[in-house]
Amino acid sequence: MYIDIHTHAFHPKIAHKAVEHLNEHYDVVCAGSGTIDNLLESERRAGIDMCVVLCAATAPAQVIPANNYAISLQKAHPGQIIAFGTVHPGYEQWEAELDRIEAAGIRGIKLHPDFQGFWLSDERLLPIFEAAQGRFVFEVHIGDRISPEKNPSCPYKLAAILDAFPQLEVIAAHFGGYRMWAHALKTLMVKERPNLWFDTSSTTPFSTPQLVKTLLKACPPERLLFGTDWPLYDPQEEMQRIQEMGELSDSMMDKIMSNASAMPGLLHRDKIPAMAAS
Repeated sequence: MYIDIHTHAFHPKIAHKAVEHLNEHYDVVCAGSGTIDNLLESERRAGIDMCVVLCAATAPAQVIPANNYAISLQKAHPGQIIAFGTVHPGYEQWEAELDRIEAAGIRGIKLHPDFQGFWLSDERLLPIFEAAQGRFVFEVHIGDRISPEKNPSCPYKLAAILDAFPQLEVIAAHFGGYRMWAHALKTLMVKERPNLWFDTSSTTPFSTPQLVKTLLKACPPERLLFGTDWPLYDPQEEMQRIQEMGELSDSMMDKIMSNASAMPGLLHRDKIPAMAAS
């Protein structure tokens, strides 16, 4: 089963504004409109069976609405969409909210510190991570165009979290560090971490073929997950780009496209099995 692990889709009322924001922030022209219908059409055209739609609250007050939207998407498109909910360290009722979204069948949580307005090193996240171990997969945005010490998210901050919470299941977006790949190679990819996966999203448009090959070689093959960051990039184009730049065989490409289907807790509602410390 082919899965796109990293997509975004917005309510029709705000999709246009959300895409405009993405275009401005990342200096791109988004390939999609940002609506769920356009997302599913793009995935079907690429031969992708399912996609993970990531929702993130940019303020504490948006946690409930964002999670309600995630729940509604998953219910409306069974077998096509896996929705990830959200938390925010400023939202005081996070324990009850974790219980609520877990009961609703949400398997994962998206964190985007840069857009959500907190640092990944925020101590208020620590009890949330502790409570979420064995219950949710976290998809975490990592990196930006500024230096790690000035960035709310970076490979070093994620490495510290993984060391502190060895049972926390984490997908490090963008090969572990958007525009910080040298730092990801020095931190996240030098130690065996059985609780860590890497998605391929938003990397190839900014990389050389040599860098793509280096990143692919540094990651355990079974820990690589295909992601597009739609609506930023088209699934068909991204599949072609990573295969060509990485000089990947068809069998290796098939593995990257289907690895997500083997992730604990992603395609079923059972709790994620606890894992030994790395």
